[in-house]
Amino acid sequence: MSRPCRYLALAVALSLASACSILPKAEPSDVYRLPSAATSRATQGPVADWSLRLNKPLASHALDNPKIAVVPQGDLISNYKGARWSDPAPLLVRNRLLDAFQRDGRVPRLSADDSNLQADYELAGELQAFQSEYSNDGLAVVIRYDARLVEGRNQRILASRRFEVRQPLSDTQVPAVVSGFGVASDRLMAQLVDWTYAQANQAQRQAKNQ
Repeated sequence: MSRPCRYLALAVALSLASACSILPKAEPSDVYRLPSAATSRATQGPVADWSLRLNKPLASHALDNPKIAVVPQGDLISNYKGARWSDPAPLLVRNRLLDAFQRDGRVPRLSADDSNLQADYELAGELQAFQSEYSNDGLAVVIRYDARLVEGRNQRILASRRFEVRQPLSDTQVPAVVSGFGVASDRLMAQLVDWTYAQANQAQRQAKNQ
């Protein structure tokens, strides 16, 4: 390599090193899993002979990411600094649903939407809220989920319902907030499992009577 080329290469290297040194450093984050205190519960009905696919719920851009959302006032939505979820909120909910059905045991033939397996019914919906909120009553975790039970063959909606859980919090620190999300999620999953099981069984009876 000639002397001018060596000087040019050195200048380029120095300029790149200088540019890298002034780039902002990424803020370190604590990564949280969605906790659960739920245990397997006694089966409250016969084992289903139908299959169920659990779809990841749709969500707005504000929720479809790993940030832990908080509404400090009014319509302002923000995030806890230095903390995030292990996965985007819709995926956390889908995976928690799968775990809840498995713990319940009444619907053993389960699959998730990323496996693309055919099923008799699908549980889908929209995640409208997955955040902590400040109000006159203090801080609370709010999870709002618009659920739809869909027939797998023709995508016909068989039943729909809005579920909302509010879990009051006495501590505003992030670990306590994360624990509140876990309690609220456990409550929501119990309601969703019971509702889905009942609605799908009703659809089965109606289909047999036709």
